[in-house]
Amino acid sequence: MHSDRRVTFYHAPRSRSAGVRILVEELGAEHDLVALDLQAGQQREPAYLAINPMGKVPALRHGDALITEQAAVYLYLAELYPEHGLVPPVGDALRGPFLRWMVFYGSCFEPAVVDRALKRDSGGRSMSPYGDYASVMQALIQQLTPGPWLLGERFTVADVLWGSALGWMQAFKLLPESPEIRRYVARFGERPAVRRAAALDEALIAARKPG
Repeated sequence: MHSDRRVTFYHAPRSRSAGVRILVEELGAEHDLVALDLQAGQQREPAYLAINPMGKVPALRHGDALITEQAAVYLYLAELYPEHGLVPPVGDALRGPFLRWMVFYGSCFEPAVVDRALKRDSGGRSMSPYGDYASVMQALIQQLTPGPWLLGERFTVADVLWGSALGWMQAFKLLPESPEIRRYVARFGERPAVRRAAALDEALIAARKPG
């Protein structure tokens, strides 16, 4: 791995990269911020498409390495700072469950929520990448029920991914009313890193306003 831990973080406030902004604060990660204005279409300009051809945030550059896709960005950044213990190492009993829930978000949960919000046919259980929406939600609620975090007592980078995502989905009423999700999101929102990241993003948005 590159010996210098400083990364370039490509970010847009009020987007999927908000969770990575929180992770940067959790880790105290050395970084250079490149803030994109999604409303102005900067994510579709050639300079950024060279970073991520999908035109999505978040993205990281670390030396010559480019990292895109949410789970990969979270894992890579957290593993740069192993002293914080946000990634269970190989051999840890939580390693398997941790990887499961890091991948479950993008492979099952978000596709299921988006399909339901857009009233799209998932293609039936045999074709759907997630089976069916009800099963996805049941699995999530069951995992959150013991608490306080996704993997029980241990807070990991999976909680940064899920806490931030469930927060914005709850705010946009994309999820059913669930006391388990509500408590989890509220608990996550109390973390100092969450509050610092939110304040930094609001300052960035305010700085863009004319006048």
